[in-house]
Amino acid sequence: MTVRAVLRDLFSPYHPGTSAIHRLPAAVKLGAILALILVLAFLPAAAWAAYAAAAALLLLAALLSRVPLSRLAQRLLLIEPFALGMALLALFQPHGLQQFLAIMTKSTLCLSALVLLSATTRTTDLLRLLSRLRVPPLFITTLTLMHRYLFVLLDEAQRMQRARRSRSLHQGRWATWHAWASVAAHLFVRSADRAERIYAAMCARGWKT
Repeated sequence: MTVRAVLRDLFSPYHPGTSAIHRLPAAVKLGAILALILVLAFLPAAAWAAYAAAAALLLLAALLSRVPLSRLAQRLLLIEPFALGMALLALFQPHGLQQFLAIMTKSTLCLSALVLLSATTRTTDLLRLLSRLRVPPLFITTLTLMHRYLFVLLDEAQRMQRARRSRSLHQGRWATWHAWASVAAHLFVRSADRAERIYAAMCARGWKT
């Protein structure tokens, strides 16, 4: 899987479907997920039976959603390093191993719930829900523009990489990393320039922060 495919799968996780989980209102699903996360956060480190019950509940919801478990697992693996990074800090505390396992379990369950939420709820529905919850409009606008233009930037990065590859005769690992570094630098400059043009166009049409 290419870097572009990984990023596209990570930032566009919705899996279309007509299951009961898909049809639930976004507010209900988000409320259930937040409640589960709060419960997991306050559980003691050794509450393994409760962890197993939460895992079984999430597995049942995943089966009812009819989203392929392999697809959910792949997305979970993409963000699992964040959980690992937080859990590693616990190894340096008293009872470090138990704390490490507990944090890994809690984090994995929370991330699994968020992966399932994103797989069964459209991004637009979540943004509308945030608007109804009185989240600052500037924050919602930022999320909307980020989601819209992320894929534009990914496509542009792929075109730049393809153009550079067609002009290069060296295919070694060092040349590949050098090419990606060059693409990233040029993409940053182009992104900044595009952001300025988009902001100017929005202001010309009456947009205000």
